[in-house]
Amino acid sequence: MSTLITNIAELMTQDLEHRVLRDAAVVVEGERISWIGAAADAPAADDAVDAGGRAVIPGWVDSHTHLLFAGDRTAEFEARMAGESYSAGGIAVTMNATRATSDFDLTRLALSRVDEAVSQGTTYLETKTGYGLDVEHETRSARIASTVADQVTYLGAHLVPAGQDADEYTDLVCGPMLAAVRPYVQWADVFCEEGAFTAEQSRRVLLACRDAGLGLRVHGNQLGEGPGVQLAVELGAASVDHVNYLADKDVDALAGSWSGWHAASGTGATGTVAACLPACDLSTRQPLAPARALLDAGVQVALASNCNPGTSYTSSMAYCVTTAVLQMGLSVHEAVRAATYGGALALHKDKGNDADGERAVGSIAVGHRADLQLLNAPSATHLAYRPGMPLTYAVWRAGTRAR
Repeated sequence: MSTLITNIAELMTQDLEHRVLRDAAVVVEGERISWIGAAADAPAADDAVDAGGRAVIPGWVDSHTHLLFAGDRTAEFEARMAGESYSAGGIAVTMNATRATSDFDLTRLALSRVDEAVSQGTTYLETKTGYGLDVEHETRSARIASTVADQVTYLGAHLVPAGQDADEYTDLVCGPMLAAVRPYVQWADVFCEEGAFTAEQSRRVLLACRDAGLGLRVHGNQLGEGPGVQLAVELGAASVDHVNYLADKDVDALAGSWSGWHAASGTGATGTVAACLPACDLSTRQPLAPARALLDAGVQVALASNCNPGTSYTSSMAYCVTTAVLQMGLSVHEAVRAATYGGALALHKDKGNDADGERAVGSIAVGHRADLQLLNAPSATHLAYRPGMPLTYAVWRAGTRAR
């Protein structure tokens, strides 16, 4: 079954050529994109959709979420808005509520959050464990997450539960807990921050997970300058997320990790993506991550929602894009790219086509997965020009219309 989407005013591909096509059309065949070009040259298809002069962009790729949780932390949010500073301790509140929730309800809650994200244009997303924090509940979270998200990250090293010795808990994360979650996850993460895990403990977790065959990510430099960025680059992590507080050496290290990658061709060794989480920055009243400086230094940047109950209870990637343009110094094209192609880079899903059977996400190109968002606007500029407006008009996820 093929579908022609035609009468597209602006098609922002976010492919390696950074193309922006006018009066364009796309053909979706099954799960894949089979043709792109001028509407006047479009081939026949089984079905046709008139875009009505609207814009098409890739579906959002959200590379950092925490969707497996129960409970409510509005009291913590109110206190923070009244002037209290953010610390990692609130995770324990969610841990208790999540442990007390049944498998059925935890799955239902997670699926409802995925549905919310998809309705706003997100077509590919990662989510993490990290609210179980013992072997039984981390394994349960990983198993459920594998049924609701595209990729799953093991975050047993989210916080040391109250009353436990930090080194002994780190041993658990590196041993029995890792073995139990391993069948369900592709990545491992660690909250390398004061009040969570030290550099030494973080290193132990990351090395154990790498030895188990998992890709690496790091929560780093959120609450102050620290070792997270340096550790992520040293160990070849796919991304380091938050990056609010960066010294010059951190920016240099991130830029250096991309020295062997050729942006124009998408070839060479990829480095460590700097994933910026602006909705979280605003909620915690931290300085916004320096996305402009990172891009200017040659670092590949992603934008992600960090959807979670304590510090960023939103899955709106459009909100993150708008913030990046209005407050972080990115152009509309750069912000949309960070929220699509940048997320794909962070999840190692930027490559793949018909030849290898692994279809890339985050960009619109022949052979890539048909993840598309039709905006109720003639151009992507309206995402920042009309902040807060619900501009997602239609969504195709892996070729299936999801909205």
